[in-house]
Amino acid sequence: MSELCLSGITWNHSRALPPLVAASQRFAELHPGTKISWEARSLDEFGHADITALSSQYDLLIIDHPMMGDVRQSGALIDLQPLLPAGALAEMESDALGECLASYRYEDSLYALPIDAATPTASFRADLLERASVEAPSSWDQLLDLAQRGLVRMPGFPADLFLNFMGMCVSMGSPVADGDCLFEPRIASLCLEQLGVLASFMPRTIYAMNPIAIYEAMASGNEFAYCPFAYSYSNYARPGFAAHSLVFAHPVPLPDGTPQRTVLGGTGIAVSARNTHLKEAVEFCLFVSGRDCQRHLYGICQGQPARASAWRDPLLNRISNDFFERTLVTMQTAYVRPRYPGYIALQRAAGEPIAEYLRQEITLARALERLNALYRQSLAGATSSPVAQVAQVALP
Repeated sequence: MSELCLSGITWNHSRALPPLVAASQRFAELHPGTKISWEARSLDEFGHADITALSSQYDLLIIDHPMMGDVRQSGALIDLQPLLPAGALAEMESDALGECLASYRYEDSLYALPIDAATPTASFRADLLERASVEAPSSWDQLLDLAQRGLVRMPGFPADLFLNFMGMCVSMGSPVADGDCLFEPRIASLCLEQLGVLASFMPRTIYAMNPIAIYEAMASGNEFAYCPFAYSYSNYARPGFAAHSLVFAHPVPLPDGTPQRTVLGGTGIAVSARNTHLKEAVEFCLFVSGRDCQRHLYGICQGQPARASAWRDPLLNRISNDFFERTLVTMQTAYVRPRYPGYIALQRAAGEPIAEYLRQEITLARALERLNALYRQSLAGATSSPVAQVAQVALP
C-alpha cells in the first residue's frame, strides 16, 4: 500500500511549527498510510506569501483571516463548510473563542478552521517592576509615568502600529472602512495623538521590532519591563522557554477610561483547491482544530489554541502562569479586521505614515490624509491588486 502524503506550509516559531508537527505525527499514527509534512518560513517570508502560488504547491495552508475576500476572489482555497460532518460546525460554535471561527467565514463560505488564537495584550517582567518599586500600570497615566522612566517598549513595525492604532480607534467607537475615511476623523486624530505621546518616551529602535523581538528582548535582558500592547505569545509565559518568564494581561484603559479592545490575530488551517485528497485533508483539519487536540496535544506542545475550553483548561494555565485566563477577556472582545478584497494591500502600507508621524517626520494631519488615501486606493484596487497576499505584519 502506497503512503498518502500531504504537504503543509506554516510560519516559523515555536508557537506554530511544534504543535503542528506533534498533531501530524499523532494523526499519522491513528491513520496508517497517511503522512503530513510541514515547511516553515520566517515570519517575514510568510508575510509576503502569495496564497494563490502557495496553494499550487501545498495541500494545507496556515492562513490569517483578513485575506478572506482575496481568497474568495482567487478561488485558491476550498470551502470547508459543505465537507464537514454533520454536527461538526455546531460543536465548534459551542466552543468558539470570541470571533476566531467567525473570522474565517466569508459570505456563505468557511475557508479555514481556527487552530491558533492571539490578540494584542499587555505584558511585563514582574521582577523588573519590583526592582523599580512600581506595579504594573492600571491606567493610561500610570503607563505614561512608566514610559517616562524608560521602562516601556511597544512593537514599532508599521503594520503593528497600524493594528494597535486600529484597536484604539475601535475602542473609542469608530467604525472601520465605512465611508470615505478609514476611521472617524475626530477619533482617529485623538488616538494617533495619544499614541504619539506614548511613543515619544521610547527609543527609535522600536521601529525595527515586531512582537517576537519585543518579547525576546524583554525576556532576555533588563532594559525594559513593560509592553502596553503586542500580539500575545504564551510561550514567553511558560517557565523554561526564555531566560525570564513574562506575565500577560489585558491592556490598560485609554486616557478617558475607555476599556481597550484589541484586533484579532491568530491563524486557521485551510485546504488548497489543488488538493486531491480532500477526505484526509479535512479529517486532519478537524483533528488539529478539535477540542481534545487543542486542549491537550496542541496546547501542551507550545501551541496557542483557538478553543474557549482550551483557554480555560487548568493544565494549560498551570504551565503558562495563567496566561490563558489572564487574557481570555481580551480574546473574547477582540475586533475582526476588514476582509474585503484589497484590504491586505492597505494593511501592508498603512503603518508607514503612522510610523513617520510618531518619529515626528510628518504632521498628524498629513499622516491621516495619507492613511485615508491608502484606504481609498485599496478599495479601488480590489480587483486589480495582487490577490491573496498575507499581510506583512507581526502576526499571527
